[in-house]
Amino acid sequence: MAVFAIILMVIGMVATLAILATGIYSMVRGGEFNDRWGNRLMRYRIVAQGFALAMFALGLMLLRNGS
Repeated sequence: MAVFAIILMVIGMVATLAILATGIYSMVRGGEFNDRWGNRLMRYRIVAQGFALAMFALGLMLLRNGS
């Protein structure tokens, strides 16, 4: 079960990085895409980052209990 939490944590970290990179790229480039998706991407990044942190906490908890 701890391995599953670690895999989900890595997925959350990669998703956070991908969303952050896309958001920064759109803000640097500007234009219609940024007007439509800029703030939304940063909100999605916060959700993905929260998911990754929750999976990190779950993984630590499971490893501590010896599961």
